[in-house]
Amino acid sequence: MKLSLGAILAIWLSGLQFVAVLSVVSFYFVSSERVLLDHATTLIGEVGRSSTEHSKGFLEPAIRATELAKRLIESDIVDSSNTEELEKLLFQQMQVVPQLSGIYYGDDQGNFVYVMRSEEHAEFRTKLVSRDNENVHTELIWRDGDYNIAEFTVDPTDKFDPRVRPWFMDAKKKQNFVWTSPYIFFSSQRPGITAAIPILSASGQFEGVIGVDIEIDEISRFLSNLNIGDSGVAMALSSDRDVIAHPNSTFIRETDETNTLKFVKIDQIEDLVAREAFGNLPNFNQVASEQEIEAEFKYNDGKYASILIPGSNHDLPWSIAIYAPLSDFIGGIEENRTRNIWIAMFIAMVTGLIGLKIANKINQPIRDFAVRAGLVASGEASKSLANTQTYPELEEVSETLASEIAQRKTFERIYGLTFSLASRGMAQIAPNDGHFIRVNQQLGDILGYTTKEMAGMSIFDILHPEDADSYISFQKTMFEDYEYNQEKRYIRKNGEIVWLQVNAFLIRDHQGEPMYAVATIDNRTAQKKAESKINELSRDLSHFARVNMMGQMAEGLAHELNQPLTSLTQNVDAALLTVNELPNPDPELVEILNDMDRQAHHGAEIIRALRGLVRKDEGEQTNFDLSELLDQTLQLLKPEANEHEISISFKEQDIPNVFGNRVQVAQVIMNLTRNAIEAVEASSANERQIVIETYLRDKFIEVHVIDTGPGIDPNVDLFAQFESSKRDGMGLGLSLSRTLIEANGGKIWFEPKNKGRSRFCFTIPTAVIN
Repeated sequence: MKLSLGAILAIWLSGLQFVAVLSVVSFYFVSSERVLLDHATTLIGEVGRSSTEHSKGFLEPAIRATELAKRLIESDIVDSSNTEELEKLLFQQMQVVPQLSGIYYGDDQGNFVYVMRSEEHAEFRTKLVSRDNENVHTELIWRDGDYNIAEFTVDPTDKFDPRVRPWFMDAKKKQNFVWTSPYIFFSSQRPGITAAIPILSASGQFEGVIGVDIEIDEISRFLSNLNIGDSGVAMALSSDRDVIAHPNSTFIRETDETNTLKFVKIDQIEDLVAREAFGNLPNFNQVASEQEIEAEFKYNDGKYASILIPGSNHDLPWSIAIYAPLSDFIGGIEENRTRNIWIAMFIAMVTGLIGLKIANKINQPIRDFAVRAGLVASGEASKSLANTQTYPELEEVSETLASEIAQRKTFERIYGLTFSLASRGMAQIAPNDGHFIRVNQQLGDILGYTTKEMAGMSIFDILHPEDADSYISFQKTMFEDYEYNQEKRYIRKNGEIVWLQVNAFLIRDHQGEPMYAVATIDNRTAQKKAESKINELSRDLSHFARVNMMGQMAEGLAHELNQPLTSLTQNVDAALLTVNELPNPDPELVEILNDMDRQAHHGAEIIRALRGLVRKDEGEQTNFDLSELLDQTLQLLKPEANEHEISISFKEQDIPNVFGNRVQVAQVIMNLTRNAIEAVEASSANERQIVIETYLRDKFIEVHVIDTGPGIDPNVDLFAQFESSKRDGMGLGLSLSRTLIEANGGKIWFEPKNKGRSRFCFTIPTAVIN
């Protein structure tokens, strides 16, 4: 059934009105919903990060306690072999840090000192285990808060050996600070975690392990007080998928077949929504990256949002997981959506009825115009429609149509003459197969054919074999309605090669179907020969110009070096992610990759500063602590020095802050110290030492890098570019160091060997105090 124009207009008017209102309502709903969902996700993320910071703050005192005890023991302030001194140290840490459930020290001979909180006899209890060959002696001492003995006993049955405990073996193996997996303490039946750190002698030999026990019930209490919408939940998850903290603490514990308390796995917790949100992850080690995982999921017809914040982001031994129902944030908007749609439908119906009447009035002059247009197109006149009222615009269109028909016939006649008499080659080409439909005499003369000969040819017959693929480009350009403009080689009838410039466009019929391509062709052979001579001259000039460009390339080199460094950083990050996903990643490999990442970032900063120098930019200069910078830089170089059995020491002085570019000064320290390492390593002297000293000289800080190497040939100009005392050196390190120091307002020099030691010195101005 065909509808009248009036009905169509009415339907379109009402439909457009309905769509417009519905679009506004839908857009309002979608945009409001999206904004609230984004706000909900942001809120959940902020709560998660706040929980992570709270957890980190909760564990931080315990970490500091172990590090303090480590420093006191390793610096011989406290003698680890003196049981009384060691017990006092551990006792003091228990009083200072309330988070600690216990703190202990075990050495490599199996001796053990353990101070813990007690609920009987006195506030604290000490266990002392000493070993003499196969004899084990265990003492239990209860003390009050003033370190007075309240109870003492000997336990001959206690043969505790710290060396077989996981925390001891882990810290000894990794030679670094370690966390154990969370577990439930046997004595208090509360969840907790153990941190341990190895004790090393001055020579780097392993001596023992300091460990602390921390109860983490406080984390569950903190999570239960969080407000996440109306019913959101936050929890803490270990890397073994154990739920170690939850607002409902009864959810996280269960007993095994031996009636021992243990943590509940996330896929077995009674919180079914948490199980749906996080239970499908096979192992949380797989998300131990720097990326937070956000998700939306459905459970029992309810929509939820969740976020998992890996603890590795914040040096935590657990991850924070949060979920919340989306209805807490967008419930009110959904209630209004249906009502607004019904209102839109009612408005559309009313406007449709009004539109039907308006459409009938609009339609009458259009019907009259349709009849008149048909008569004009057929070349007839209609006196019966002379008095018919219509729109002025339609009247003008009717007259224009008749004029267009006459003009088209005139144009076709002019085009035919122009095509034949043009001074340039012209052709009509079939776009599907490339055959010539029509060519003019000028094109025939260019190619050496008559127009009749070319009428039976295609473009493939004249294209040079090496340029035959250009027709594919011609077809693609034509069918995409773009102008084709190419300069290619063609073959004349006599075999001679000519260069032709072809410019073409596609002509379509009234239905949009391709008819033919109109091409204009210019002979560019003479111009190509002239261009060849010009290019030869250009090459000669370019060769001369390249010599002058070498100086400018220095600045570009600094920029280009950033590219491989960026790629290296990304590859190292990918390698770290891959290694961390392994069940048992090699700690040494992880450390190597982390060191590569630090070095790559450090290199990128140096290149950035160097580029600033090339551009005559001093870089960002600020006040900074030079002693701190020296210490951090030497930490990066100590593994390299240890590998060559070279001792590096920094004689720290009480000096003021300095003013300069921190990265540039760090590069100078790195260059000078690494040169010293290479010098000492090449030396046969028994003393293998590098010493860093700082002195306050008026308004400058003077830094000395002293080594026991063989010294430097006095004939070498150390600070000249590309001048080196090393056989395989490039001679850029010291030259760059001088440039960087002078850019920061200082100076650098070398003092020859004196008393068996060589000395490089530089100055940096002190910071101005406002």
